[in-house]
Amino acid sequence: MVVSSNDAKIMIGMVARGDDQHNVAAWFGENQGRVADALSGKYGTTDAAPKNELPPSGPPGMKGRRLRYKAIKAIEALEAGDSTTALSLLKEGIENFNKNE
Repeated sequence: MVVSSNDAKIMIGMVARGDDQHNVAAWFGENQGRVADALSGKYGTTDAAPKNELPPSGPPGMKGRRLRYKAIKAIEALEAGDSTTALSLLKEGIENFNKNE
């Protein structure tokens, strides 16, 4: 993956917010070296993205697993003809995914 200057701003903003560098790298599917490169200005900026442009904090792996579980349950509900439960599960999954942890 190529790290863009916009990606670098988000990385810098996440680190400035206090996120662990390994979690920042994981959000981008990169290693911590790319985060260090972003912090040093290698991608053309040392500016941080505004807080409203940052993804939620916390390790994405656990968040992804929890969201996957909700999506599977939503599919099962849809297959059973229960769209109300499916929609509720998906909304809850996204709400939980977007929490800062």
